[in-house]
Amino acid sequence: MSDKIDLDRIYAPSEDIVVREIEGEIVIVPLVSGIGDMEDELFTLNETGRDIWNKIDGSRTVAAVIRELAEEYEAPAGLLEGDVAGLLEELLVRKMVVEKE
Repeated sequence: MSDKIDLDRIYAPSEDIVVREIEGEIVIVPLVSGIGDMEDELFTLNETGRDIWNKIDGSRTVAAVIRELAEEYEAPAGLLEGDVAGLLEELLVRKMVVEKE
């Protein structure tokens, strides 16, 4: 598990992005410079990433997101923890999600 992602914290999409779902994929478009990757203005999430993204809404802890996904996917929470933390780390680095107070 990541040193950066605390399972008791709550994250939400940044206000500096626009998000659209197109053919089952989430497309994230930065509205300001310094968001995302300068070489790739769009960031897309596959079906699994979409399911994680839809739960990162500013109302659930990371642990709650993992529990809900474990139920939906009928998979052990420990197996999903690394995937959720990894995606959150990437989104934090790209400033596409923010930690809620």
